[in-house]
Amino acid sequence: MYSVVYKQEQAHDDSIWCVAWMKSDRDGVENIVTGSVDDYVKCWNWENDELKLKWTLEGHQLGVVSVDINPTGTIAASSSLDSHIRLWDLEVGKQMRSIDAGPVDAWTIAFSPEGRFLASGSHVGKINLFGVESAKKESQLDTRGKFTLSIAYSPDGRFLASGAIDGIVNIFDIQSSKLLHTLEGHAKPIRSLCFSPDSQLLATASDDGQIKIYDVQQANLAGTLSGHSSWVTGIHFCPDNTHFVSNSSDKTVKVWDCGTRQCVATFYDHYDQVWQAKYNGNGSKMVSVSDDKAIHIYDCPI
Repeated sequence: MYSVVYKQEQAHDDSIWCVAWMKSDRDGVENIVTGSVDDYVKCWNWENDELKLKWTLEGHQLGVVSVDINPTGTIAASSSLDSHIRLWDLEVGKQMRSIDAGPVDAWTIAFSPEGRFLASGSHVGKINLFGVESAKKESQLDTRGKFTLSIAYSPDGRFLASGAIDGIVNIFDIQSSKLLHTLEGHAKPIRSLCFSPDSQLLATASDDGQIKIYDVQQANLAGTLSGHSSWVTGIHFCPDNTHFVSNSSDKTVKVWDCGTRQCVATFYDHYDQVWQAKYNGNGSKMVSVSDDKAIHIYDCPI
């Protein structure tokens, strides 16, 4: 049974826009990182079925719009409306590096699967790839489009997908930096996209209220899912490769079956729009964050 098992009310002083969950290879600790309009990044530990605040990370001058954790669970990255990306050592709770991404050019961020690069979307449609060690822009992909709202790496490291404010999705071959596919299934902004764990499918979430599933190799539309009554603001595949979670401005979190394309659970626990929901490493739990300043943890049957 899917169920809400923990609620952290007033986790931030303002809306929580982003969350990431990763177990640390160093000590096995489950790190949950949140970013808020209150300018703070917070690191929480999930242990003994409780959320415990480990670090409050200060440095951003404006709201935090995106966070991610590297594959080893040791470094967090955050991007802000202040046009800076910051890298944090989660073991000691200190800033490691700061990257000036240029005027209004630090939006959604994502670590590459091997953790060497950090991709960030920009307002002019470019995807900037920053070196985690160098803290410098090392390459750039051109969508030839508009403001890139969302990005995602495929787990096998072969592809990078981006979603734009005009509803266009682009898929790049990372090795050659070539644009492979342009998908035009949505009419409104793509707030979130995510590859399946086997890298075969790409799920997209849009302000048009729909979720679309694409076959990555053929760039074919494999399914359109409707169920949210407002913007779909986030989407994330379960590590089991058979489910994914979506969240929306309609204040709900939904779990979907990939095979049947049916919704198998809906949560109405948040009081305001839900900005992101993510699975943990083995798919046994989910976390969601909202404009209501709360963090919710869910049990998932595996």
